[in-house]
Amino acid sequence: MPRIIGETLEEHRKKTRQQLFDALSGLLQTNTFESLTMAKIAEEAGVGRTAVYNHFQDKEALLLAFITYETGQYSLRLNHSLEGVTSPIRMLRIYIREQLTLGSSYHLAPGLDLRRQVSHETSSELRQHARIVENILRQILRRAISEGTLPPQNLPIAISMVNASLAGRSLPKDPIRREYLIHCVQAYILRSLGADHKIAPLPSAKRFLGRPLDMDENPFSVRGDEGMATSACPIHRAS
Repeated sequence: MPRIIGETLEEHRKKTRQQLFDALSGLLQTNTFESLTMAKIAEEAGVGRTAVYNHFQDKEALLLAFITYETGQYSLRLNHSLEGVTSPIRMLRIYIREQLTLGSSYHLAPGLDLRRQVSHETSSELRQHARIVENILRQILRRAISEGTLPPQNLPIAISMVNASLAGRSLPKDPIRREYLIHCVQAYILRSLGADHKIAPLPSAKRFLGRPLDMDENPFSVRGDEGMATSACPIHRAS
């Protein structure tokens, strides 16, 4: 009989599922989803090979449960950050900041294209989960357009361009450079969406870094601080 983790069976199930999620997340940093087996995931999680099937019938079911959990936690945290904010431009700034800074909490490998490694049915479900977070951005953009702070535009294209601007890199470790980068990305995205430059000013390098920058100087090229931005949303990175 497998060892019970926790004081109750329900707590045991939750902890076991979390161990499997953590194992899958870790393995996806260095392996393709196609190359993984349930046995390998169970071994990484410290869960019995047969016991793992009490929770998930196969690795695609495990993946979907992991995506559902991650997306749910992410969207709750994002909505909490937007709570009580009325200005759509302020909401966009918060959305961009959260997408950048929440990357350390949600752990699918950057650039991982899971939809090419799973069945058509699972791929469709992955896309459905992506829309949960996309809809948050869609509502913000609709509101900004309705209020006239952004010009009318095609929302699917706008959403795609915003997510593309946020995906693929890491934030600097230095807090001052990190904050400067966040302001740079906010200004870039807001301006690309058509916001007036007065409400999307470029951040002052002198204010953040203590000196102006040359036109070709990269302020984020310090060793160990390379990078520009990373999308926290697991679905945006997975699809």
